[in-house]
Amino acid sequence: MVFNTGAALLDAIVLAVVSREPDGTYGYKITQEVRQVIDLSESTLYPVLRRLQKDECLEVYDMECSGRNRRYYKVTSQGWAQLHLYESEWRQYADKITSLFEGKSLVADGA
Repeated sequence: MVFNTGAALLDAIVLAVVSREPDGTYGYKITQEVRQVIDLSESTLYPVLRRLQKDECLEVYDMECSGRNRRYYKVTSQGWAQLHLYESEWRQYADKITSLFEGKSLVADGA
């Protein structure tokens, strides 16, 4: 994709992916789902997960899987609030860009 993905958009995408699993999900699965939308390496994902955890948007817990611990991430109540804000902002942003591409005026007539 030719468009850069900033930190806020990465946070929004990761929160949206993690929010789809009520009990949380693990890093590799998050990476695979995010990659369906944007090109992202694991080395890019884990700093995003740490930032979201530090900002109290994600909680982290370990669970055993095939004899190894797997780290899971789950959206917190603060994370849900942040995700709803991102969704609202994204819809407004996307509507404006779509209108621009469709040749619609973004400025009200007579303003």
